[in-house]
Formats: sequence, C-alpha cells, structure tokens
Amino acid sequence: MAVWALGINHHTAPLDMRGRFAFAMDQIEPHLQGLRSALHRMPEAAIVSTCNRTEIYCAGEHPELEPTLGWLAHSAGIAPGDLRHHTYSLENGQAARHAFRVASGLDSMVLGEPQILGQLKDAVRAAEAAGALGTTLSQLFQRSFAVAKEVRTSTEIGAHSISMAAAAVRLAGQLFEDLGQVKVLFVGAGEMIELCATHFAAKNPKAIAIANRTLERGEKLATHFGGEVMRLGDLPDRLHEFDAVVSCTASTLPIIGLGAVERALKRRRHRPMFMVDLAVPRDIEIEVKALEDVYLYTVDDLASVVQTAQANRQAAVAQAEAIVDAGVQSFMHWIDQRNSVPLIQQLNAQADEWRALELARARKLLAKGESVDAVMEALSKGLTQKMLHGALAELRAGDSQARERAEAAISHFFLRNSR
Repeated sequence: MAVWALGINHHTAPLDMRGRFAFAMDQIEPHLQGLRSALHRMPEAAIVSTCNRTEIYCAGEHPELEPTLGWLAHSAGIAPGDLRHHTYSLENGQAARHAFRVASGLDSMVLGEPQILGQLKDAVRAAEAAGALGTTLSQLFQRSFAVAKEVRTSTEIGAHSISMAAAAVRLAGQLFEDLGQVKVLFVGAGEMIELCATHFAAKNPKAIAIANRTLERGEKLATHFGGEVMRLGDLPDRLHEFDAVVSCTASTLPIIGLGAVERALKRRRHRPMFMVDLAVPRDIEIEVKALEDVYLYTVDDLASVVQTAQANRQAAVAQAEAIVDAGVQSFMHWIDQRNSVPLIQQLNAQADEWRALELARARKLLAKGESVDAVMEALSKGLTQKMLHGALAELRAGDSQARERAEAAISHFFLRNSR
C-alpha cells in the first residue's frame, strides 16, 4: 500500500493561484468522485482546502502523482506544466510527515494556529461521507489528530503566535488613533469572521455590522456582538458608512468591486478605509489596493505581521518536530505490517490445507486399524515434509548465488531457535 500527497500552499503559490484551486465544502464530494475516477482502481482520497492550502491525499497500491497533478490542473482549467512548479508532491513517510506537521500547525502561516485541525477534520468527514476514505487514510488522519493533540499539550507551539484576527486589529490600530471611534463591517459569518469580530469587539468600536448572504446566521453573530445585520445586496449602498471592512466568504467571485469602493470613498470625502480580505479566492477586487485612500490587506500581506516572537518558539518547534518524527515512524511501521497481511494470509491458508490433507490421511489409516503411534508418526512426518519441501528444493536448485541467498534465509527462519 502506498500513500501520496500533492498540493499547493502559501509557501509555493501566490494568493490568486491558490484561489483557483479553492474547493467549497459542499462541492468536495463530487470533486472526490471525479478525482478517484481519474486515477486507477479508485484509490482512497481526501481533499483539504483552506485559504492557505489545497492538498490531495491518496492511498492505493502504487503512487499516482502525475495523474493526480493532471486532475488538479484540469479542475482549474490550466495545463499541468503551468501548475507543476507551484506544487509539492510527497510519498509514504514524507506524505505522513507533512500531514502530521499540517495538523500540528507547523506548516501554517501562523505557526501553531489551531484552526487548521478543525479544517482537517472537516475534510475527513467529507471524505467519509463521499465513501472515499478507507483504512489507510483513516489511520493517517487519526494519527495526525493524535500527534497534533500531543504537540499542543506537550509544547508551547502556539503560545507566542499572533492570529490573523489579532494581526488585523493591530494593523487597524496603526491606521486609526482610536478604534473606539471606528465603525467596522464584517462580510461573512463563518469561523474566521467570528474570530475577527471577537478581537475587534474587545476594542469597543463605535459600531459593528454583519453583512451575510443568509440573514439567520448573520443575525446570530450580530446579536452576539451587539451589532446590526444587513444583506449582501445592501453592501454597495452602505459601504461608505464603515471605516474598517473585514471580509471572508466562500464566494468564488469578488463581492466588493472597485466601483463600489470608489463610490464609497467619494461619499466619505476620501476619509481612509481599512480593508482586510481573508478570503481565497478574493472577496475584494485586487484593483482596490491601488486606490490612494484604501489600505487593503490580504492573507499573504498579514504574513509579516503574524510571524513574530520566532526566537521564543524555536524550542517548542524542536519538541513538536520530535513528536512528529515518532508519529511518522509509528505510522510507517503500521503500513509495513499491513503490507505483509496478504502474505500472512497465504501462509495460513497453505498451512491449513496441509493440515487438512494430513488429518484426512491419518483418519483413513486409523479406520484401517493402524496403531495410533504409527498414525501420529506418519502425520508428523507428512507435515514436516510439506513444510520443508520448498526450502529443500531451493537449496538443490539454482546457481551458487541463489543457493547462498536461500541458505541465509533458511538459516534465519528455520534454524534460529537452535542456535
């Protein structure tokens, strides 16, 4: 059994490239079906898609990295050659190591952030629902969750990290003298927006509003933070009211365009606007960043802000990597044992067949009146001859090198207890 992984992330691909490979959670099942159909023998498969990475994990008889790359490129309508230098491909132990590091937050833009673990679990549930998760990938992910738990409980990997949400508040504080006088609009109502709203709410802004496609979820979040809710359709007419805008939706196209922001600035008489686009693909058109009175940050722009206190984390990182190493060794030992299962089954079946033949022969001899001692002697000799026949044949056949190899193997398996 082989395990392989292929993906792109914030280390290998720019934001716009990653955006082309963002899979909505409700589309994971058909994508998994398409992926497995594109590969040989329908391997186990799971797709992890977040704002910082899109990764495919598979398990099958043999690695199929090229067909996996081909399918991923086709899903975004680009040539495999154009995608190749943005991807990383890993097999077996390296694939397991990567999965364990991702789950532990060691490969995240924000070192040690816990959100990725929940996203991995969502990906596993989606793969299970699609019937794409088998024994091998299930083991891989369950062990990655266990490693992540040990990393978080045994090290201080996340103790000195700054989250994206905290970084957004820090940047806003650099632009506005008093966040208590700022009106903040949050576009979306998912986990990241809730986290950002929590951080901003701690600064007691002048007003908070939630714009969301479904009012029910938006109302729940707005009520929690003492804010108002609005429909996404009302956003262009009300954008000028807000000093800070934080957006993170699952939209495949930008929902805040250049024209809407230009009109908002005109109505604000060019008072500055602070905007954070945490979505992949983008929620805010890239051209907005060129406007003189707009300070627009994306997830990639926040990277330099969140990577702080690096020196304080080195000891924790070393501890975490040691835990990952132990997890990889354990998983690969499990894989090796699992690869031996078919041979073990064949050996057991062959031994059962020999035993049945000799028992049948012994019963016939007993029925003919042979003595029990003679029958037992014949039974033991019959079994011994069948067990040794293959080994003795190898010693008598082949060239000298083949016989030397056979002698070493036979000595190891048959004579080790007599030494």
